[in-house]
Parts: sequence; structure tokens; C-alpha cells
Amino acid sequence: MNKHFIILGLSIVLISCNPTSTESSLKNDIEAINSVDAPVANIFWNELKSLQGKTFEGKLVSAPANDDFAGKKLVMHVLYSDDETILIPFNVRDDLSRTWVFKYKQGRIELKHDHRMRNGENDDITMYGGTSTNEGKPGMQVFPADQETVEMIPDAFSNIWWVTIDSTTFTYNLRRVGTDKIFTVAFDLTSEIEKPTPSWGWENFENNK
Repeated sequence: MNKHFIILGLSIVLISCNPTSTESSLKNDIEAINSVDAPVANIFWNELKSLQGKTFEGKLVSAPANDDFAGKKLVMHVLYSDDETILIPFNVRDDLSRTWVFKYKQGRIELKHDHRMRNGENDDITMYGGTSTNEGKPGMQVFPADQETVEMIPDAFSNIWWVTIDSTTFTYNLRRVGTDKIFTVAFDLTSEIEKPTPSWGWENFENNK
């Protein structure tokens, strides 16, 4: 018999026996069902959504030699989130060109890299990334390069991005399979910092949404 009917059936029996506990018991049973059945990717999504409006500083954990990010202040700001989209500007000191765009689609998550020029117009290379090919883990999602990325950046055909999140840390990672290129930046979620200047092209977003 379906576990849902078993749980709800027991709840009905308990309700008839002890009316004073009906509301809380039924609520707890429904929450238990929802917790068991929640798609793994959705658990990750909701964890990321919970950071909306918050800003954190990161540190470079791993990068190729002479990487442009070395020694610079790294900041992520969770600008916006809903059930389908999460926008996270990623600032590298005074370079405000980057925004991570996450999309939730049919139980899978897509990661794209929105790159803008200082005037807010799209960069020549923008919206590359990929979509998870499986449900992932509650604290980790993986994004292999998609065909759009390969057509835009041929050498990125073996790129794999992954993002992790737990109660203390968010990490953004990139590995180009077949090379020694690996990039990891980790953000401390236990300490919020001041909200940054809006990223290029997103200056009026909050007024227009």
C-alpha cells in the first residue's frame, strides 16, 4: 500500500480518538510526506533561495597560476530568487560584469554566466554554462558544458561547473577535464557583508521586477 495512504490513514484514526491533537498531528504527517518526496534538486534550490538579499565575501581556494582573480576581493550577492530563477552577481573587486543565473526546470537546474560590459550591454561571450544531467545531491549540483557553450567557446567542451552549499559555505567550482585547470572560490555564509553596488546592466532591476 502506498506510504502516503498509510500515514494519512493513521492520522485519521488518531484524529477520531483524540480530537485535541488533530491539527498538529496532521500537520506533522503532511510535512513528513513532503520532506520524503521533495526532489533532491528542489532541496538544493530552496537552500540557495534562503540566501536572497544576502551578501558574502569569498576567497580563492584553487586557481591556475597567475589567475586574474588572485588577490582581489570576491563578493557574491543573492539579488533575486523565486521558484524558477535565482540571480547571483559575482563581483571581482571593481569588475561588476558577472552574474550567475540559475534556472529550475523540470527537476533539473541550469547554470548560465551572464556577462555584461560597463554600459550594461551583453558581452560577446555570455550565457554559457550547462544543465544538471541528474538530480544531484541536496548540497551539490553539477553542470557539464552544453552545446551552446561549445559553439561559443570550443575549448570549453569539457568544462564542468559545480556548486556546493551547506550551513556555512557556498562554493563555485570549474574544472576543464583533460587539463590541470581547476578553479574554486568559497564564500563564508556565516558572516554577511554590506550589499555591493549593482552589477553592470542590473542597476534598475529591483525597481523593475
